[in-house]
Amino acid sequence: MIIGHKIKNIRELKNLTQEYMAERLDISQSAYSKLEKESNISDEKLQQIAEALEVKPDDIMAFDSQKYFNSFNNVTGDKNGSFIIEIEDTELIKKLYDDKIALMEELMKQKDKELEKYRSKYGEL
Repeated sequence: MIIGHKIKNIRELKNLTQEYMAERLDISQSAYSKLEKESNISDEKLQQIAEALEVKPDDIMAFDSQKYFNSFNNVTGDKNGSFIIEIEDTELIKKLYDDKIALMEELMKQKDKELEKYRSKYGEL
């Protein structure tokens, strides 16, 4: 898989925008968009992207979206009726979910602040 596609998949799993990544890399959004189509990226640029995504460069290189998405289809039942999900890249997947949770918590805090600002300005309805 093209390295740019791996970067895009990880970015999307983390619910990050191209604009956010471009800002973190100090480039334009269109320049960042081109990176997600590249088949070769310098080690230095890969390190910067990994830092922005909060993963290791090796995690980007090893990321396989087919394994990630197939892991959710790789469910087997046992005699007790419970299910086992086999996931190969557990550390990366855990990190992605932890990042999603942190992002959602931050968004909720921002909404609470906006709501409080609205209430202080207009009062309770």
